[in-house]
Amino acid sequence: MMHIVLVQPEIPQNTGNIARTCAATGAKLHLVRPLGFELSDRYLKRAGLDYWHMMTYEVHESWADFLAADPGAVLHFATTKAPRDYCQAAYGPDDYLVFGRETKGLDEDLLAANYNRCIRIPMVADARSLNLSNSVAVVLYEALRQQGFPGLAGQGHLHHTVPQGEEWKDYI
Repeated sequence: MMHIVLVQPEIPQNTGNIARTCAATGAKLHLVRPLGFELSDRYLKRAGLDYWHMMTYEVHESWADFLAADPGAVLHFATTKAPRDYCQAAYGPDDYLVFGRETKGLDEDLLAANYNRCIRIPMVADARSLNLSNSVAVVLYEALRQQGFPGLAGQGHLHHTVPQGEEWKDYI
């Protein structure tokens, strides 16, 4: 299973949206304290809607505690300061995608120590960054695409039928 790591997230709605993405993809969510909200926050729960029962998460007291939980983890650090874009990285099925807090991102020292594991999402020069929950979805789905979307439904099913002699394009 893929892992999403949020280091010191600040906005409950973003974390709730990310929890929903984790539920929809089977990824595990890791939250590294301090958090900018309480886990009982109504905005966190509302953003995740009714998906909380479908996902797993773990709260780590610090970055050191997170690292100690899985010392051999393969980590990818999302930052606007990365030398390569997220599509150039090769993702394994148990990799961790690490994202920093909304206002400051990941600490410079952490990025410098792991520069060869840093990835970025391309955007225009004047844009500071994407929303955290959007960034997680973009990178996570690329990682899952590289693996053939393991465990995810490959096609949807309609509950309606097209009347005889018509095509779906007539309804789009």
